[in-house]
Amino acid sequence: MTYSNLQIFIVELIGTFILVVFATGSIVYDVQTGGTLGIAFAAVAPFIALIITISSFGKISLAHFNPAVTIGFYITGHISKIQIVYYFAAEIIGALLGSLFVLRFIGADANLGANIPNTDFSLILIFSVEVLASALLMAVIFTVVYTKGLKGFGGIAIGGIVGLDIFFLAFISGASMNPARALAPALLSGALNDLWLYWTAPFVGMIIVAFLFRNKFQQQNRIL
Repeated sequence: MTYSNLQIFIVELIGTFILVVFATGSIVYDVQTGGTLGIAFAAVAPFIALIITISSFGKISLAHFNPAVTIGFYITGHISKIQIVYYFAAEIIGALLGSLFVLRFIGADANLGANIPNTDFSLILIFSVEVLASALLMAVIFTVVYTKGLKGFGGIAIGGIVGLDIFFLAFISGASMNPARALAPALLSGALNDLWLYWTAPFVGMIIVAFLFRNKFQQQNRIL
């Protein structure tokens, strides 16, 4: 079944909204509870969000919820150039609405859950780790798509790699992997100093992986 760009826009907006509420809201709530829940809570929350949203919307839009993922899918030929506009608009609007929801119903602590790199590490390492985290996410996403859903475990696989990236790498780079998720809380809280990192490194990591997978998808399409 072919879905319209309007349908794609709607589900991408809703999916990104849910992801941002879970991903950033968990950080805000953890701060409000004195940090008792810790990084595990911040990792599990987006994992759950992605299981829900990918299961619900994956067949309609491929469940990007992330501008860097959208560019990756454009490189591999899954979406057209004009669709990038629909995806980007939906993802950014959805993320902003998600941060507004967090501000209204959870709180404004921790800059609304904005990503923050650990400046105890070198800038080169921070950037490299964010590229790595993003590349791992893109690789898992493409693996799920290439295997036609990874036998029904696609949401678990994608949510799982996001959770693992956050759990093991957030203490270095912030592990955003998602320019829209980084933009919304940073913009609404005014914490814009590190935003450049999350609007460069995720694209670098995902574009590299997209070019590595492009031939695989072209060969698959020729077979089909």
